[in-house]
Amino acid sequence: MLVLLIIGIALVAITMLMLTIVNLISKKTHTDREKMSPFECGFDPKSSARLPFSLHFFLIAVIFLIFDVEITLLFPLIMCLKYSNLLNYFIVLTIFIMILIAGLLHEWNQGALEWAS
Repeated sequence: MLVLLIIGIALVAITMLMLTIVNLISKKTHTDREKMSPFECGFDPKSSARLPFSLHFFLIAVIFLIFDVEITLLFPLIMCLKYSNLLNYFIVLTIFIMILIAGLLHEWNQGALEWAS
């Protein structure tokens, strides 16, 4: 039993040593200015950081979050189907989906979903 323990510890130590050596050997040390600069989600990192943020992009992100949260609210409704009255279930589900569709149509009519270039 003691021999197996010693062999196991030796194998772990050898594996760790080999991984460390391979990591040191294969490490690339060539860096350039573009690699060292931070990546900022499509923004040019060399330009001024005080440029105004696109309000339309922010509005699309908020609309996505709202509809994403509302979709997660539909999951408990699916789970409640077997415990609730079928007529009440469909009334609540229809009202909920109609509110979602009304919100989507309102955003569409306001032009918030059109991406201006």
